[in-house]
Amino acid sequence: QDDDCSEFRSQFEAGGRLSCTRENAPVRDASGRQHTNKCLMCAEKFKKEAQRGGGSVQRNRLPASERTNQVRCS
Repeated sequence: QDDDCSEFRSQFEAGGRLSCTRENAPVRDASGRQHTNKCLMCAEKFKKEAQRGGGSVQRNRLPASERTNQVRCS
């Protein structure tokens, strides 16, 4: 249940970003924050993963220096 964003993940990895509609179907993420709908929640999750270096697309593009910076500040 942790990755209920799997349906959106392939779209995100294909384009590097997720296009979401704005319909109002509130959903809470694991930390309890509410999002307008599941797609927007997943888009934010993928963005955070990419910044952390968890996104398979972005991870390889990050220079090593940036990776060490990110480890230190977390």
